[in-house]
Amino acid sequence: MIFVLGILGAKALYLTYLWLLSAITASWLSNRKGYGPKPGLASGLLLTFVGVIIWLVYPAKQASKWKLQGPIPRRGGTTTVAKARAHGVEGDQPKR
Repeated sequence: MIFVLGILGAKALYLTYLWLLSAITASWLSNRKGYGPKPGLASGLLLTFVGVIIWLVYPAKQASKWKLQGPIPRRGGTTTVAKARAHGVEGDQPKR
């Protein structure tokens, strides 16, 4: 009798890692663009690579980390979202 899980092999494991990495990336992008991590996680899990591409081209909110700090965050000395809102940067405020 052949063990069925052994047939799947390493390719299935690598594809699973790739799928999870795309979900993590889409979640990180949507959070930096000011929409929170949940929409990005959902799109990354359901659409895999397309979800990451969608979040790369989707526009960021005005007072988001993406707009204030740029696409890739730098360490130290950067304006935080809280400081920008205190200085009057208008943007979409999160709903509470």
